[in-house]
Amino acid sequence: MKKLLLVVFSVSLLIVFGISANSFAEYPDKPITYTISFNPGGESDITARLQEPHLEKILGVPVNVTHKPGGGGGVAWSAFQRSAKPTGYEIIGVNIPHIIGQPRIRKDAGYKTFGFEFITWFHFTPNALIVRNDSPFKTLKDFIDFAKKNPKVITVGGSGTYSANHLGAIQLEKAAGIKLTYIPHKGTGPLKPAILGGHLTALMNYTMLPVELKGKVRVLAVAAEKRAPALPDSPTFREQGYDIIGGAFRGVAAPKGTPKAIVKKLTDAFVKVNNIIKARQEPMGFVLTNYTGDEAVALVKQMENGLSSILNEIAAKKK
Repeated sequence: MKKLLLVVFSVSLLIVFGISANSFAEYPDKPITYTISFNPGGESDITARLQEPHLEKILGVPVNVTHKPGGGGGVAWSAFQRSAKPTGYEIIGVNIPHIIGQPRIRKDAGYKTFGFEFITWFHFTPNALIVRNDSPFKTLKDFIDFAKKNPKVITVGGSGTYSANHLGAIQLEKAAGIKLTYIPHKGTGPLKPAILGGHLTALMNYTMLPVELKGKVRVLAVAAEKRAPALPDSPTFREQGYDIIGGAFRGVAAPKGTPKAIVKKLTDAFVKVNNIIKARQEPMGFVLTNYTGDEAVALVKQMENGLSSILNEIAAKKK
């Protein structure tokens, strides 16, 4: 009888204090959903697919990669901040400057730049101005000379709006005194058939794409301080007289309010995985990084300050 009373009392305490048996299980003990905010085939997706098996081995549970493209990532980020639970079982790929520019420019982006628990920023890819291999534009000078004589005739595809690619196209317009027609796509994946099929004049995309499409496209300029190791023959904008540097950091985040111990466990796992996949990603055009904890937040603030001027200009024009 005493044992029965003890069991009843214990169960009652669990109910009263809202504690379930699962609360005592060691995290993680069930599958984790890893949402990618863009279409399959782009940098975020390729990276997640490389990370997936190693994360599963380290964390000991399935990691299910899913996709929710749209709005340059904004569709997924707004849904995530609205409904994801801070349990560690829902994580999402995040990009800067995307999560900086969109809330600043759009009237209602549906999410906030710092409405995430940043786990890590695991790599960077510089922007690159890319044309098809048979393009009449052999150099950046050819491209700019034509654009000056033919405003808005050149169509430039990129991943998303108010994203790294979009801001890169705007930087080029300002620096060269030209007007282009920017056409946003739902990630890098759809840009490949668009440029190869002749539906776009050029791309402002990332250094991974020309590595993947070697022999089919030509890089006119890379938006980095020095030449990308994966593209040693491609000159930078600076080499050609234009002070344009930019690109995208990619990382992963949990819902705001996720316990620190869970964020730490996920951080450790992603850092380990980054070291494992480094040898495969660097030749593809990625620059591997490990910004975690306070450094991860500081990186976003640093980029936010650096982009403030151009974002203010864009916002003023939209009024």
